Amino acid sequence: MRPFLVVLIALLMLLSPAPFGAQVTAPAKPDSVRMAVIGDMGTGETPQYDISRRMMEAHATFPFDFVIMLGDNIYGGSTPSDVDRKFSTPYKPLLDAGVKFYASLGNHDNSNERFYAPYNMNGAAYYAFKKGNVRFFALNSNYMDPQQLEWLENELKGGGDGDWKICFFHHPLYSSGKTHGSSTDLRQVLEPLFIKYHVDVVFAGHDHVYERVKPQNGIYYFTEGASGELRAGDLKQTAMTAKGFDSDNTFMLVEFAGSAMNFQTISRAGQTVDSGTIQRQVRSSANVLPPASSILGAVVVRTIAGAAR
Repeated sequence: MRPFLVVLIALLMLLSPAPFGAQVTAPAKPDSVRMAVIGDMGTGETPQYDISRRMMEAHATFPFDFVIMLGDNIYGGSTPSDVDRKFSTPYKPLLDAGVKFYASLGNHDNSNERFYAPYNMNGAAYYAFKKGNVRFFALNSNYMDPQQLEWLENELKGGGDGDWKICFFHHPLYSSGKTHGSSTDLRQVLEPLFIKYHVDVVFAGHDHVYERVKPQNGIYYFTEGASGELRAGDLKQTAMTAKGFDSDNTFMLVEFAGSAMNFQTISRAGQTVDSGTIQRQVRSSANVLPPASSILGAVVVRTIAGAAR
């Protein structure tokens, strides 16, 4: 064999991701709600493409119907060629399979991305949708003004207590990331609403790591900000971490089956780095402090685009 062919084959082996090593643990029950979760992915670089291939491999045995995006969907420019390289091309196999994507905006996103049809935002910076017995609330954490808070309270209140309530947005209320960490100003205005109206699970990105936080006031918090970007070694050791992973890129698979939420976090190398089941709890409103009405209009949280990734 010619030497250059040997070198070429060796390079291809190095650049190709390893065979899929993660056995999907979620049972994929009939009539369950199945999704994937990605955040901080829109780089257009090799790790994003590797994660997208892992997602397609997982889809073969765990056919999720949609993906929620936790912001920083397109880094850098947002020209048609950028969108193609950083979204349309890496996720083309999933899009062709009919998988829908639901985006939230990060601090590196152009606000006009809300008009991009495949993001299913329908021109809104924040919105809600329902899948089976699960209600989703996509928020704009770049600018949390009184109008958005009032909208959120009305949506959460109108959702009753019969369904799962899932919020997703970019900036984490709880995070052990060294670079950004917890968005405490945002927590001040959102957490009372989450508690009062019984939000079950919150997904965020921004810190380029994976973290599952121990339940806070009965709410489960996940950070998935490593689906394209990665800040290796950026997790601090804190008492609130239930599971953390900061040595490879990741994405999540999630299934809602009745009162159970099964989750699995898979690395770029195809290994399961976290998994488990959350049982939905029926909670009482009796211990809610302060009431949501006391925070409306209290603070505007603004994150400036162009800050550190």
